[in-house]
Amino acid sequence: MNVEAVPLRVMCVDDNQDAADSAAVLLELYGCEVAVCYDGPSALAEALRFSPDVCLIDFNMPGMSGCELAERLRQWRRSRPVFLIAVTANGTDAAREMTTTAGFDRHLVKPVDWSELSAILSDIEHALGRAEGVSKRVQRGH
Repeated sequence: MNVEAVPLRVMCVDDNQDAADSAAVLLELYGCEVAVCYDGPSALAEALRFSPDVCLIDFNMPGMSGCELAERLRQWRRSRPVFLIAVTANGTDAAREMTTTAGFDRHLVKPVDWSELSAILSDIEHALGRAEGVSKRVQRGH
């Protein structure tokens, strides 16, 4: 498989298991390789193994918040970019400021607009020099 055809590796992190699992199913339909975690500490361990290109992270999780997880992922991934997307029910300006400060690239409000997310993933594929797998699958209706 050449570099351009490598699928996006997306890690979904949400303490709501149904939300994380549902997101994973949709991302797999988009052609992404997906890992799912239900808390921050397991996400840190999985990130070392899985080496994601993109992380969808719930903002408000017990134990380790999404912001703390984002900050730790940013420290770990200095040598290779990882795109961090906050996924939260909190769309206030204060929440957006917190996620920006923590190092998130984007802030999406639940329920996630999947057309917006697919456009973001397509932009990430382009930024990484990958083939446009997500946008092609979305256009075909997969």
